[in-house]
Amino acid sequence: MASNIQDSSEKGLKDEVTVSLASTPSPAVEDVMDGGREAWCTVAGGFLVVAVTFGYANSFGVYQDFYTRSHTASASAISWIGSTQLFFLLAMALPGGKLLDMGYFRHTTFIGSLILVFSLFMVSICDPQKFYQLYLAQGLGVGIGSGLLYVPCLAVQSHHWRARRAYAMGIVATGSSLGGIMFPIVLNELFKTSLGFHWGVRISAFMGLAMLGAANLLMTPKKKFNSNAQDRPDLDLKGIMTDVPYLISILAMFFANWGIFFPYFYLQLFAILHGVNHTTAFYLIAIMNASAVPGRILPSMMADHFGPYNVLTPSLLSCTVLIYAMMSIGNLGGVVVFAVLYGFFSGATLTLAAPAFAVLSRHPSEVGVRFGLAFSLTAFGALIGTPVTGALLGDHFRWNKPIIFSGVSCTVALIFLMIVRQVLVKRKGTQLV
Repeated sequence: MASNIQDSSEKGLKDEVTVSLASTPSPAVEDVMDGGREAWCTVAGGFLVVAVTFGYANSFGVYQDFYTRSHTASASAISWIGSTQLFFLLAMALPGGKLLDMGYFRHTTFIGSLILVFSLFMVSICDPQKFYQLYLAQGLGVGIGSGLLYVPCLAVQSHHWRARRAYAMGIVATGSSLGGIMFPIVLNELFKTSLGFHWGVRISAFMGLAMLGAANLLMTPKKKFNSNAQDRPDLDLKGIMTDVPYLISILAMFFANWGIFFPYFYLQLFAILHGVNHTTAFYLIAIMNASAVPGRILPSMMADHFGPYNVLTPSLLSCTVLIYAMMSIGNLGGVVVFAVLYGFFSGATLTLAAPAFAVLSRHPSEVGVRFGLAFSLTAFGALIGTPVTGALLGDHFRWNKPIIFSGVSCTVALIFLMIVRQVLVKRKGTQLV
């Protein structure tokens, strides 16, 4: 009798467990992190977006050289076009990041794509001698369109990746190297042919249209991170704005943006005025962006293991040393070596800023807001930096002053990053930050 009761009890318990397991939903595709078709498609789409946005901005050195030697305006005035483009590329992170968190990612990327492509076609019909036309179309138009695309396509990677987030963002950021290789070569080659400025810009606009069209089809946000998700914690804006490492990191990247873009704007002009032949000088920006490919991927892989701040800090230190070294460069070999090394370490620095901000987030749903605030504030560094270096360069092209200014800016940024790292080490109790 006892045996029958025990068998019946075990059978009932087994049935309960079976029913319980059967009623438990299997992990949804939405919960899968660090892989899957949607995740990799979103990486591919983000790669294309960054190629057209940041990659095109990294190509401004071609325009800087062309406009300066065409006497469109002074070097400082022309650099305002590129710095404004960079400013809005970063500053539009605030509305772009918020719209991502609200669930309007697809709408934002579509509208941003339309504005960017339309503005490039407007640049193609501008008179290169009319500064105001170039500023409105290239500085404002391309900048705003790029800004609605750039940060959301980075932040949305946090919807799909956790343990390998820095690696995924590194791949996406490598798109700027593709654009920084492709667009300078296309623009330089077309500007010097019978097609000239107008068709050179127009062809680059058609390329951007094709790439952004594919990107819009590939990228997908996850619904569970939208603002209406029940499991989303309330946004603690006060906590974000009083997060000391976050605020100091913003200050660090502000000063970094003051100085780090100087070679991207002026290296081609620097080389030509130092006696490097035009054909070789035209490829320097492409070389710099090509060497940024391993600089964006390898340090990002290291950041997943050692922490983003442990890799970001030495990368910025290397950029600082290389900028100071420009004062002793005066021949082809030196310029090429500089382009290769600076491309690698500046690519790492610019790429690792995003994982550094992301690692401070409490939940993936607040990554968009943190990115938006950080990139919007650091954008003022990109806005001011290159026009200041252009003014210091002057009409007589004395290079020491802008080089020292850029080097000191990066040095200040490096000091702030070292402070952040020490604060995080104490907070987390580990050296891997």
